[in-house]
Amino acid sequence: QVQLAESGGGLVQAGGSLGLSCVASGGTFSRYVMGWFRQVPGKEREYVGSISQSGARTVYADSVKGRSTISRDNAKNTMYLQMNMLKPEDTAVYYCAARTPDQAQFDSWGQGTQVTVSS
Repeated sequence: QVQLAESGGGLVQAGGSLGLSCVASGGTFSRYVMGWFRQVPGKEREYVGSISQSGARTVYADSVKGRSTISRDNAKNTMYLQMNMLKPEDTAVYYCAARTPDQAQFDSWGQGTQVTVSS
């Protein structure tokens, strides 16, 4: 399995922007479909969005659509999540995840990075 490490979380005011990164190691990054998820304590992990192996296709949850952009740089083994117009309800631990195209579920996960949006 590929190893994943997120960074870039922090505290931001509502209406602000934040960028997260996910660096992969131990695998061929371009083989993997990559995704972002988030979780609030006491709630189930929520899908944020995902990006295809080449980066040509992205999918977003309705909750972040129009405010977020997922991208990747396969040469740097890195995926990004840029979030704009942040809301207090975006507060969560954000995780990146990876799966190969033949897998139905993401099975490699990072340790998560906290994003807190103050009102």
